[in-house]
Amino acid sequence: MNKKFSLTVALLLALLVFSTTAWAEDFVHIVHELGEAVVKQSPETVVVFDYAALDILDYLGIEPAGVVKSSLPQYLSHFQDEKYVDVGTLFEPDFERIYALQPDVIFVSSRQAEVYSELAKIAPTVYLTVDTSDYWGSFTRNVKVIAEIFDREAEVEGKLDALARGLSEVREKAQDSGLRTLILMANDGALSVYGPGSRFGVVHNEFGFIPADPQIATANHGQNVSFEYLLQVNPEIILVIDRAATVGGSISAEQVLDNILVKMTNAAQSGRIVYLTSQVWYTAAGGLKATGTMVEDVRKVFE
Repeated sequence: MNKKFSLTVALLLALLVFSTTAWAEDFVHIVHELGEAVVKQSPETVVVFDYAALDILDYLGIEPAGVVKSSLPQYLSHFQDEKYVDVGTLFEPDFERIYALQPDVIFVSSRQAEVYSELAKIAPTVYLTVDTSDYWGSFTRNVKVIAEIFDREAEVEGKLDALARGLSEVREKAQDSGLRTLILMANDGALSVYGPGSRFGVVHNEFGFIPADPQIATANHGQNVSFEYLLQVNPEIILVIDRAATVGGSISAEQVLDNILVKMTNAAQSGRIVYLTSQVWYTAAGGLKATGTMVEDVRKVFE
């Protein structure tokens, strides 16, 4: 009798262990800066607020149920289609629509940090952000998190390797050239510059371009400057981000820089004023396709 009882207990324990293991294999546990999320493996109903995450999902061929449509980069404009639910703006989610979708997972970034706790009440919410001091490390980590959630790790390895090779090639050329570089944002007539510690620090930290002005103040919206400043610093490369082209404006970056003082800079004289793909750099940096575009943008300096 005791032997039968012992056998029954052993079988029950074995079933319990199997069930626990099976449960663990069906879910992915993600720890992030704002907390943690336990996400069902290969979730079906996905809501995305972060354009970098949307970029990665698009590369993997994963269809989201809901996206933010108000400021989609051009290369992601196919998500304007009616089959994708508009879930609000980058800063103001439409909670009713999101709740109605009953999502399995929600992807957010720093622009949604203040509403993270509210979104997390609706569904497991994964917070992904790019560390400006470690673009490559945080970017690859985010890609691998998404790939793990959808059980698609093998599909991103080759792409990451190719991007790493491209980045390394540009970095070698940038360092060998010794060309002093300035990151300039044109915003409907106003000018601001960004340095190594800024949101566009990848230019210096990962791509290896020497900063034309190491003293640029670190601020989210950059350091406001004049045309006289550009001539004074006199960079040999100017990488231009046109914010007005991204968020709406009446004066293009090309119009703003059609200025006699700009034309006197070494960058203009040598034809090294490069206009970056602004929507990518400003709103989607951290995506797989976006990072590829960023590599190709800065490669133009040496063409």
